[in-house]
Amino acid sequence: MGTIWVHAETNNGTVSTITLELLAKARELGDVVAVHAGGDAEQVAAELGEHGAGKVLSTGDLDGGLPGPALGSALADLAASEAPQAILFGTTYGGRDVAGRLSAKLDAPVITNIVDIVDSDGLVGIEPVFGGTTNVNTKFTGSKPGIFLVRPKSFNAEPTGGSPAEVGALTVPELGATGSAKVVSQFVEESDGPKLDEAGVVVSGGRGLGEADKYHMIEDLAKKLGGAAGASRAIVDAGWVPYSYQVGQTGKVVKPDVYIAAGISGATQHMVGMKGSKTIIAINKDPEAPIFSIADLGIIGDVHKVLPALIAALGE
Repeated sequence: MGTIWVHAETNNGTVSTITLELLAKARELGDVVAVHAGGDAEQVAAELGEHGAGKVLSTGDLDGGLPGPALGSALADLAASEAPQAILFGTTYGGRDVAGRLSAKLDAPVITNIVDIVDSDGLVGIEPVFGGTTNVNTKFTGSKPGIFLVRPKSFNAEPTGGSPAEVGALTVPELGATGSAKVVSQFVEESDGPKLDEAGVVVSGGRGLGEADKYHMIEDLAKKLGGAAGASRAIVDAGWVPYSYQVGQTGKVVKPDVYIAAGISGATQHMVGMKGSKTIIAINKDPEAPIFSIADLGIIGDVHKVLPALIAALGE
């Protein structure tokens, strides 16, 4: 078994969910080293260790600099001497940024859209295609580290009770003009409920709602159930809700305990993003809607009548 590097994404001492998911898979494949950019490595060492990382290598505080160039360059230099078997990144903005830079510096390919990694005389990435109906197995054959971009919710994050990870320093080389960029401000979207990709209950609305003003029913029902509100690509493209609400192949992948699809016909791209949910409830007036093919419970009816009745019943 070789060494597996895992890109650890953190925010002010909190480890991202996808990082914990990657650690769960990495510890099955080899010895785990977390690689990290930022000044909170000491804060997250205990949680990373509890989930299987023996060591965390960090750039340290970047003084407002972009993490992508710093971490990508540092890892490229270290990979030349350490030669990890694979480097795992989450399919996030940050993960794709670092993976892309590292790929260019190492002149090594990236396998993207991975939902599983198996060891078969070398690590093999499993990628669903054609709307999840077929899997493609891809293996690196060269001597360079395998770079994998993994979809969220591919693995279950479970602690192992390990000791805090040992914290070490990553040397960041001179970045030149690339390193001159600074983060001067950040926009944080306000939310009073669980995050869409972490919620136990998700209620999503689609074109069947008819108009943007009706989307409040989705938010009302989600709030009653202590869940998060989502959307199909159709109403995101129409400008009814922000892109951050989108569930699907080009949006967020969710695997809640309960997924309610209201007024969503069930395009393949949407179903790829939610078909792993434990219980799927579909509400649509068209009995032939594709969403019913994967639903555990189907309600054939007008969402404008069904949703208010559900909300009222929950209120009682």
